Amino acid sequence: MLPQRLRLRKSADFVAVLRRGRKVSRRTLILHALETAEPRFGLVVSRQVGSAVERNRVKRQLRHGAARLLDPARPMAVVVRALPAAIGPGLIEDLDSAWRQALEGVRS
Repeated sequence: MLPQRLRLRKSADFVAVLRRGRKVSRRTLILHALETAEPRFGLVVSRQVGSAVERNRVKRQLRHGAARLLDPARPMAVVVRALPAAIGPGLIEDLDSAWRQALEGVRS
């Protein structure tokens, strides 16, 4: 589980990352990343993804993947928006791939 200090919680923080961050799209998700002073992570999982059980499963998988990928040496604020295809296979692979691409783009 992600510590509370690493979570994006304010609407203004989400909006800043979504508007100014680098966008990377995959089949199951859209990732927005913005270089910041400390690593932060936020999720957007709408009802279009599925039932409450499916949405919660997707959120747990994404939080677990993000906890592994957040790096204090490379601080970024990241917002992940899950797409309806997120309930199928390939979610974690898409997260890894999009995260790597966002890191390259933010640092260049």
